[in-house]
Amino acid sequence: MISKEDFIQKDRLIKGIAKDGSLKISVVKTTNVVKAARKKHGLSLLNTVLLGRALTGTMLMASELKGEERLKMRVEGQGPVGLLVAEANRVGEIRGYVQNPRANLNYNGGDIDISDGLGVGVMTISKTLYNEAEPRNSSIELINGNITDDLAYYMVQSEQIPSAILLDVGIDKDGEITEAGGLMIQRMPDAPEGVIDQLQQKLLQFDSISQMLADDLYIDDIMEKAMDPINVKELDRQPVDFFCRCTRKRFKDALAMLGYEDLKEISDEGQELVCHYCNEHYNIRKDEIEELLRETKAKMN
Repeated sequence: MISKEDFIQKDRLIKGIAKDGSLKISVVKTTNVVKAARKKHGLSLLNTVLLGRALTGTMLMASELKGEERLKMRVEGQGPVGLLVAEANRVGEIRGYVQNPRANLNYNGGDIDISDGLGVGVMTISKTLYNEAEPRNSSIELINGNITDDLAYYMVQSEQIPSAILLDVGIDKDGEITEAGGLMIQRMPDAPEGVIDQLQQKLLQFDSISQMLADDLYIDDIMEKAMDPINVKELDRQPVDFFCRCTRKRFKDALAMLGYEDLKEISDEGQELVCHYCNEHYNIRKDEIEELLRETKAKMN
């Protein structure tokens, strides 16, 4: 049975607004989300931090959507990580993966810069919105490759919303995840010029999100501390989880959409299908594929 303390400290997102309406803020704790991603994909430390930041940032942006609208971040770089994908929806379901989960940086006696994991590349944000047939896409070139600075740049360039952003995955000396989370402060249309720049400078002196969470500050406390001395009013809060809606039936239904010749080519043996997002493995038996083949042939007659 979960304790009251554990329940209170679960991964959640909180949204608030300055009482004068000048700023909006979202703060999220994603510790268990990042731990789940690392376990499911067998992530290296490099990928744990980069994908963890991406999952956190994607959830912060998705909190601005409605219902089950969803947002996907796709980052493709020339570094060893290759491709990174994170997706979240408004109800708090987060998932993601990397192309090379065990990729690391070579240490040759110099300083290691985590941004080298992605290197030169492109970040694309896709929004799947109600009443729109196609996703809405927008891309930027990576300016840093650490996800945090790139996302802040995206918000200004593509959304025209100056934003102060912090994304953090804490790692201890044993390579274990301590805490993870992030915050995003957005300027509202009537906010004074330069207010986001001032907040960004303040956040440079801010304790890391992971350290504040480790010190038993929760998302409420972090929200108030980030906005101080501006009074903030809570708008909403919700749980967040690493969650993928893939099922065996969905994969089998996807096979059923193949043409007759494609099904015939794989009908002599069973198929193991793997979900990129959560690394779940699904085995479709030979007799099930043969049944799909018969059904497809019947539709052709």
